[in-house]
Amino acid sequence: MSKQLRELQARKAALVKDARNLTEIAAAEERDMNEQEVVAFEALKAKIEATSAAIDRESALIAEEAQMAHLPSHVPNLGAGASGNPVISVSDNLEADPKHGFKSVGEFLKTVCQAHKPGASIDERLIVGSGRNAAAPTTFGSEGSAQDGGFLVPPQFAQEIFQLSLGEDSLLPLTDNVEITGNTMAFPKDETTPWGSNGIRAFWQGEATPAAGTKPVLGLATLRLKKLMALVPVTDELLDDTNALSTYLPDKIANSIRWKTNESILFGSGTGVPAGCMTAATTVTVAKESGQATQTLVAQNLAKMISRLPPGSFAKAVWIVNNDVLPALFTLTLGNYPIYLPTGLGVGGIQVSPYGTLLGRPVFVSQHANSFSGQGDVLLADLSYYQTITKAGGMQTATSMHLYFDADLTAFRTTFRMDGQSKIAAPITPAKGSSSLSPFVQLGAR
Repeated sequence: MSKQLRELQARKAALVKDARNLTEIAAAEERDMNEQEVVAFEALKAKIEATSAAIDRESALIAEEAQMAHLPSHVPNLGAGASGNPVISVSDNLEADPKHGFKSVGEFLKTVCQAHKPGASIDERLIVGSGRNAAAPTTFGSEGSAQDGGFLVPPQFAQEIFQLSLGEDSLLPLTDNVEITGNTMAFPKDETTPWGSNGIRAFWQGEATPAAGTKPVLGLATLRLKKLMALVPVTDELLDDTNALSTYLPDKIANSIRWKTNESILFGSGTGVPAGCMTAATTVTVAKESGQATQTLVAQNLAKMISRLPPGSFAKAVWIVNNDVLPALFTLTLGNYPIYLPTGLGVGGIQVSPYGTLLGRPVFVSQHANSFSGQGDVLLADLSYYQTITKAGGMQTATSMHLYFDADLTAFRTTFRMDGQSKIAAPITPAKGSSSLSPFVQLGAR
């Protein structure tokens, strides 16, 4: 509260008190106010009204000043002039712009190239949010710059690369993913079954018989982010081609990151990379049919793969097959009906899967699957059973003009941090029967 407002409120309180005293004198003597008292009361009333108006004006000014003080930097705000009176100042909105004023990735990369040429000035858009010395070389690396310093890529461009890496053949969106701000995350888990001998269980209870108590059996899975990095030195000649870089560089980086991410989700060793779901510990392998000819695929192979999924998994599962499996799929039928429906024939068409559906589930054609008739050429996976963590904010992209200075190259570095592992440690033992169940099933060699 300002000093002036406090003084106005104190003045009004004193005037109200004087007016109250006049009315109380007349009331104590059980009479109406005389003419002299009425004149004095009216004068006090006018002063009270004038003071109230002054309080309203001062309060409105204080509210406006408070609002101006909280405006972002790109909106006109109040500063103090030489006389101490408020003055209006205006700043640009480059820092608020997620692209920092650049129209495309190519324009940004070309500006970086020009910045380190002899005698060239640095475009102010390159140092938005980092201060005037952001481009100076340093003797250490950090998350905000490339080795020996550099320019931070505007966050909008880094996000565009991340979206490209989540294309229609990406497996990461199918997993149970959690974005984290730290480096690790622990997930409690319960792998007991309703028909098992441990964990929480229900019992039929006889009258007046004591209840049998059970307790949960909880495990703990801890994931720690692993770093996937693409370091791309680019010649100045290529940087001069702005239009080419706008599509070429982000797409190539995204393709590599997507490939490595998919490979680790399926077959990662767990040492320095995520632990894949299609490992010997968690995968069920369906053997070929008795007497089945080599280099063949029959409908019974696929039916048995489905039968090895846990209840509820089929509705979330996807087929992952190698390209050279496709010719065999076109010949598969159940009676007179084909079981493989290419794009456009199934319900939803390309919206379901670009390669159609097989027995009602989407088909992903991928080089991660083995070649035809080898073990793992056909995979069936419910990736909701695969837990992943990714670093909040997606990609981290930076550039350095110093790393390859002597070779006339500019280095662009993109990092993506993630980890993942299966939620189950081993296939599930069924309540009846001897064939174990798993959300991760592969077809054996034939």
